[in-house]
Amino acid sequence: MDHEVWEGYAAISAQIQQKIKADGKTVIVIECYPAVRTDEIINGLKLLNPSLIIPIEDAALEPQELEHKLSRYLTEDRVFGYMAPFLIDEFYDAVKLEQIKRQIEAIEAGVVIVIGFGASLVGEQDILLYADLARWEIQQRFRSKEFGNWRADNHDEDILRKYKRSYFIEWRVADRLKRALFQKLDFYLDTNKRDEPKMVTLVALLTGLKQVASQPFRLVPYFDPGVWGGNWLEEKIGLEPKGNPYAWGFDGVPEENSLYFQYGQTRIELPSINLVFFESTALLGEKVYARFGAEFPIRFDFLDTMGGQNLSLQVHPLTDYIKEKFGMSYTQDESYYMLEAADDTIVYLGLKEGVDPERMMDDLEKAQQGAGSFPAETYVNIFPAKKHDHFLIPAGTVHCSGTNSMVLEISATPYIFTFKLWDWDRLGLDGKPRPVHLQHGSQNIIWDRDTDWVQRNLIGQVEKLAEGEGWVEERTGLHELEFIETRRHWFTDKVTHHTNGGVQVLNLVEGEEAIIESPNEAFVPLVIHYAETVIIPAAVGEFTLRPTDRSAGKQLGTLKAFVRT
Repeated sequence: MDHEVWEGYAAISAQIQQKIKADGKTVIVIECYPAVRTDEIINGLKLLNPSLIIPIEDAALEPQELEHKLSRYLTEDRVFGYMAPFLIDEFYDAVKLEQIKRQIEAIEAGVVIVIGFGASLVGEQDILLYADLARWEIQQRFRSKEFGNWRADNHDEDILRKYKRSYFIEWRVADRLKRALFQKLDFYLDTNKRDEPKMVTLVALLTGLKQVASQPFRLVPYFDPGVWGGNWLEEKIGLEPKGNPYAWGFDGVPEENSLYFQYGQTRIELPSINLVFFESTALLGEKVYARFGAEFPIRFDFLDTMGGQNLSLQVHPLTDYIKEKFGMSYTQDESYYMLEAADDTIVYLGLKEGVDPERMMDDLEKAQQGAGSFPAETYVNIFPAKKHDHFLIPAGTVHCSGTNSMVLEISATPYIFTFKLWDWDRLGLDGKPRPVHLQHGSQNIIWDRDTDWVQRNLIGQVEKLAEGEGWVEERTGLHELEFIETRRHWFTDKVTHHTNGGVQVLNLVEGEEAIIESPNEAFVPLVIHYAETVIIPAAVGEFTLRPTDRSAGKQLGTLKAFVRT
């Protein structure tokens, strides 16, 4: 389908021109994800000589009215809001929309372009395009202050507040609209790079999504500096040096990462959440889809403190709390798998025996008010950590990774729900104190997760399950309160895996590289390298892993996660 993709506004305009009626009126609707550069698109499509261009947002609610409507979901908190249930039409003035529809009806001939977030509200159209971009790109536009939130004059606002408004409201509304419209599209427009648009037909795009959902694949990774960042990611992956060290690596988060599709010489980038939406069953499997809907429930990411600092001392919300306070259906259970560790690496996990909750919270409050540092070692267990240790962290457990570690964090998807308890007397990269949520945290700490309980339940939970010629399979977690299961395979020869009808996420935790193959050549073999994350769709079924020639004769290790069913 290489002939169904076009690059640049000239080529895109020429293709759209072929669909414009020779006589009469042609209405082109360009529905947009928030933060798409609509002015650029309007300027680029002037080659179509439109008779009328309508920025649909002229009919949107006034900013103050919209702010009032959203206020209860935004809250006053910098980080946390409440998942909003809105549909796009609730953001528009019905009278103004009707005026626009009549304005379009009055045009008898020529090209009419309607563009913006909500453009499809005009109803019937002759040509429907969807302009999309990755969420990481949206965040970059926020950070550069090129964009504020939709219909909000907040370009200079705190990035956390802009992200919050997107996460809890804008992206939810936009995703509902995208899912409702997608099968009606004529063309999909990749707008990730300035003045480098790429357009593909819906048929070609759906074909690409279907192909990806039938084979192992990697997401487009991205990396972000942080106040506690280390040097492992920069040195091992060869990242461009930043003013601050890299702290996070996002290599397996479909809600945030993107995918590359190659059509001939043209590469299309699209949010990987589109795959979750439009190939849900093939990707997730029937049981996982029945449980979570079109949502990817597992995430893999990296936390780099090699030569850096401790993470914040934190706790994640209990299921009932996250549902009640934030409108989420499940919580952020997680674990730390130690990809690399120094001799002095430690993990803070659980509370010491006999901790007095009132006294601990009082000391945290005093530290937050600047009356001295919080004596974490008085209250929180400190355990030594070495390479390949796996620490399980069900919600409600106080924890953080210490300095000099490279952590593969395996967790459930609601990843922004971290209640910081103590941040070691430091400021964020913006020079402001990082948000601490003692009130939330105090209501979610499970106080009897003490030293004995943690040692019995969260550390060293490795169980050999099976072995064969050149391989061993182990269960490493997660805790029985968490819905994610993890299995580690050590192998020197080919080892057979099966998705068993559910999606799997896999990382090469030991060895230089391995190759994933289909026993019946159902997909093109995929080579993965150390610390790379791969998603195995449920539809793949049986697959094998073996060392490549470069890794021959060496022991390799993979860690994979899946939903217990």
